[in-house]
Amino acid sequence: MVLDKIKKENDIKKLSKEELSVLSEEIRSFLIQSISETGGHLASNLGVVELTMAMHLVFHLPEDKIIWDVGHQSYTHKILTGRKEGFGQLRKYGGLSGFPKRKESQCDAFDTGHSSTSISAGLGYVYGRDLKGEHNFVLSVIGDGALTGGMAYEALNNAGRLRTNFIIILNDNEMSISKNVGGMSTYLGNLRTNTAYQDFKVSVTKALKKIPVYGEKLIQHIKKTKSGIKQLLIPGMLFEEMGITYLGPVDGHNIAQMTKILKEAKKINGAVIVHVLTKKGKGFLPAEQRPSLYHGTEPFDVQTGKPKKKKTKPSYTDIFSKAICEAARKEERLVAITAAMADGTGLHAFHRQYPERFIDVGIAEEHAVTFAAGLAASGMVPVVAVYSSFLQRAFDQMIHDVCIQNLHVIFAIDRAGLVGSDGETHQGIFDLSYLCMIPNMTVMAPKNKWELVQMLDFAVSFWGPIALRYPRGEAYEGLKQYNAPICYGKSEWIYDETEIALIAAGSMVETAAKVRRNLKEKGFSCSLINARFLKPIDEEMLMEAAKDHKLIVTMEENIKTGGFGERIADFYKEINADVLVLKIAIPDQYVEHGNVEILKKEQGIDENSIEKQIIASYIGQ
Repeated sequence: MVLDKIKKENDIKKLSKEELSVLSEEIRSFLIQSISETGGHLASNLGVVELTMAMHLVFHLPEDKIIWDVGHQSYTHKILTGRKEGFGQLRKYGGLSGFPKRKESQCDAFDTGHSSTSISAGLGYVYGRDLKGEHNFVLSVIGDGALTGGMAYEALNNAGRLRTNFIIILNDNEMSISKNVGGMSTYLGNLRTNTAYQDFKVSVTKALKKIPVYGEKLIQHIKKTKSGIKQLLIPGMLFEEMGITYLGPVDGHNIAQMTKILKEAKKINGAVIVHVLTKKGKGFLPAEQRPSLYHGTEPFDVQTGKPKKKKTKPSYTDIFSKAICEAARKEERLVAITAAMADGTGLHAFHRQYPERFIDVGIAEEHAVTFAAGLAASGMVPVVAVYSSFLQRAFDQMIHDVCIQNLHVIFAIDRAGLVGSDGETHQGIFDLSYLCMIPNMTVMAPKNKWELVQMLDFAVSFWGPIALRYPRGEAYEGLKQYNAPICYGKSEWIYDETEIALIAAGSMVETAAKVRRNLKEKGFSCSLINARFLKPIDEEMLMEAAKDHKLIVTMEENIKTGGFGERIADFYKEINADVLVLKIAIPDQYVEHGNVEILKKEQGIDENSIEKQIIASYIGQ
């Protein structure tokens, strides 16, 4: 196998043209087979095989720097830098990361996981290079979808002033910038109405009409194709007017063409965009036909493309998907907003049923939140469905645009807590801390699938900013019999005993129920309280619990600092309560990738670890 000749970075340069063609197919076969066993990001990686190979042929690593936007498409890059053998442990605890990691290889120039950051980071590398008098090349790879993020335009604005080389690879896998980048539409519209452009288009049309038989067919073909006159002219005009040289478009699956254009890009003294056209999922038909389904996939059968593990129980996302459709049926003002994550957040069904009330703003979380604030101010009921780790990007907008005005915006926060295989950039372990510090914000977390529905209904009828956080994975179906109505700021006593009180938030109620069972078997008296509201905290419940309990145990799937437990401990300290508070939470650190159950054990928030901590604290007081 040609692939076996790749042991380390730059080994690809030793291959012949014939071997390069074979290598691209071997890499695709390897990726399909490997990801079918481990799971991972498939479609995006299959789409950039030749693009990655061309960059590694033209540039020299690690001296030259390649910065991947988002980074989930860096698998071929990892293979070409000698990490092929690590793919058996891809995204597993202690194994190969699914994203670039500087600590993993000197060929990974920058850690990434969120969108629209690569141009800014690359620009920083360029300035650093120039200030140090070095002469290496810097490449930032960014997708057309990521150009919907405002940060990318902020960086492009600065890049246009450069007088030294900086290469931006625009990986366009939809062959249409205007379609995928909503923020460009007005500017492109102005260009299209430009008189010179219109005159040119008319003259071309007239000339084509003179061709017998085929003239009209050619005109219709040009109008339909995305790679027609507009696609060839307008993107170049846009970037050139920003002060950035435009090269392309080029076939991203043609290594010869790619290497040629990259060599040209190296000669330019300034920022240059190389517009590369690629196909997501290339080489694996199911991924080509449904790339979004194979964006991040679980292990699957290579022959059929179907997941190996059959889904038996609905996830919290599934429950939310049905609940928001029902809520929209009852509340005509309800509008659902997503930042390019309709499938991931469960809004696909809502989109089908209520297309006029569904808005996808693209990868633009900051805009999504302020847009929602405007909707709320106009009298609508906006629901922003977003992953916990991505909502971090809109922190200022939540404060400045939503909460200062006390606007009724609902935040449906998916993937709250540990998410597992995607690692540090995707763990949803900060939202409780940053949400609960914002005045006017209300924060809830359901204990099971039924309470999620109850809480969404409550949120729709609420009067101010309100967040509902729930985890990734199967929805808990226990404790169904405990189903008291939701009352603002009130928790729920599930078991009322003495000595030890477990106050659990959201997903940790399931763990708390198991811990309580174990403690009961060992002879301990133990209460269990479902917090429900994480802000405001139920002070009346806390005062009641202090009467008959010596040890108060708070449990949350969030970092300790600024979390639920700290706020309860502060409350007891303020009232001089004679109780000991044990805070069960994630230590103040980033949590790497791996199976969620393994990560919980490593962080000390699994059933057995919590039980040991409780017993030690109770006996030691």
